[in-house]
Amino acid sequence: MAAMSRTIDRHRTAGWFRIVAFTEAVTWVGLLVGMYFKYLGSPRTEIGVKVFGMAHGLVFIAFVVVGILLGLAFGWSPVTWLLALLGSIVPLGSVIFLMWAERTGRTVSRGGQERGDRGSGAGAAATAPPVA
Repeated sequence: MAAMSRTIDRHRTAGWFRIVAFTEAVTWVGLLVGMYFKYLGSPRTEIGVKVFGMAHGLVFIAFVVVGILLGLAFGWSPVTWLLALLGSIVPLGSVIFLMWAERTGRTVSRGGQERGDRGSGAGAAATAPPVA
């Protein structure tokens, strides 16, 4: 499991997570508006639910997949995993979870040294390109 977390590009995965979280929130709002017009609005139509329901389903799956990758990369605790799952279910919860995760350092590396690294940073120096 630790080897897999080292192969995931943390910065890129965190960027994708940010994009997917905001998209998930937008599709949630679209689905809620579509449900309003399906059940209460005038004229009553199902097109919003059909369009945003499909879009939200796809983005929800993307949120879960990218969340799993990010959680593996940053070594999230079970509580963080649970909050991410709840954030994917509650309307606009993905953005709330994203803001909390960024504020508490669960999606960014701190101090130039990534979480989980216990060494002196020699591995980073070995992979750096040679200086001319």
